[in-house]
Amino acid sequence: MRKLLSVCLLLMLSLTGCRSPLHQDTVIDWVDFVKWNGVEYDGIFNGVLADKRFLDKKIGEVKFQVADHVSDPEYKTKDGDAAFHEKGTPIYSIKGEPNIIALKSSDSINGYSVYYSRESKKYRWLFQDMPVEKVNKIEIYQLKPANTKGRLTELNNSVQISHFIQFFKNSKESPNFEPNTEKGDPLFYQVVFYTGEAIACLQNLQYDGYTYYWFPNETAIISNDIQAFFPN
Repeated sequence: MRKLLSVCLLLMLSLTGCRSPLHQDTVIDWVDFVKWNGVEYDGIFNGVLADKRFLDKKIGEVKFQVADHVSDPEYKTKDGDAAFHEKGTPIYSIKGEPNIIALKSSDSINGYSVYYSRESKKYRWLFQDMPVEKVNKIEIYQLKPANTKGRLTELNNSVQISHFIQFFKNSKESPNFEPNTEKGDPLFYQVVFYTGEAIACLQNLQYDGYTYYWFPNETAIISNDIQAFFPN
């Protein structure tokens, strides 16, 4: 049986000596999942709901949040279980996307986290899978304190969009690159590419004060000329 979780067993020592292996505590590293109507859904980490108009109808609510509540590695997930969403979180179907659901989330761009069925086709939201010729809008967000996202800029001009995308396509892989931390932690950006489809492509971009880089497969360096698209 497939398992949704990887397990790290931690042996705990008591004041009087080692505890029996039967009393081991378990720390579970949950993947971001939702189970609904017998189907297991995984989080789309490179995508966001493009617009609320793509929501179809409410199909249910989360019944149980497993993270921080389940420590049994043999736990069998049930309908309504979600890794990180609280009980009562609404679940929606998506127009034209029978294998995708959306859950309301204040932490996600445009207000919803999206999930795809494990029974559907291969993961299709990577940058290299994106139909670049259909991109009609780009938004750049910066992750700010308190884990809130602030939009820095929006690109709607086709020439600007094409130019911006080219920076990503021309990036150079550098698997041994290490960011410079002399100025502190790198700045963290999220770039959203809208194509007219229900799920917009999301890519992470970082800047360490000297170099822009992202992670298509290996770490890749982007020309510093991309700075022209970022407000001073």
